[in-house]
Amino acid sequence: MTLNRAPSYDGLRTLVFDSTHLLYLQFARYVVVGGAAFLVDFSALYLLTGLLGLHYLLAAAIAFILGLTVNYLLSCIWVFDRHTLQNPAAELIVFTIIGVVGLGFNEAIIWFVIEKVHWHYMIAKLISSSIVLFWNF
Repeated sequence: MTLNRAPSYDGLRTLVFDSTHLLYLQFARYVVVGGAAFLVDFSALYLLTGLLGLHYLLAAAIAFILGLTVNYLLSCIWVFDRHTLQNPAAELIVFTIIGVVGLGFNEAIIWFVIEKVHWHYMIAKLISSSIVLFWNF
């Protein structure tokens, strides 16, 4: 009797650096990339608003775009070895449209939480990120 097992890997190097088409490995990498993008987004918001004094909505937009760019680039380089669309320009356009809608959600949620609920902009960002995550996925 033979048990079906997941493919074996030659250690951590293979898991981290080799190209893969395995869905569960792509998902694990996507979670790591999403975490990195969130850190860029969240940190940039703090730096732009808290340290440089930019208005929170302008800073949130810049930070969101930085995080989205990190997400896109790392996903292309590390997560996915196949593309949904064969045309890279079309794929970028679709990604951009999804990103712009996500940016709109991000701005609206942050504005609402700050202006109507009167919570700190970093709390608003945590709430927004949690909600927009589902849109972007």
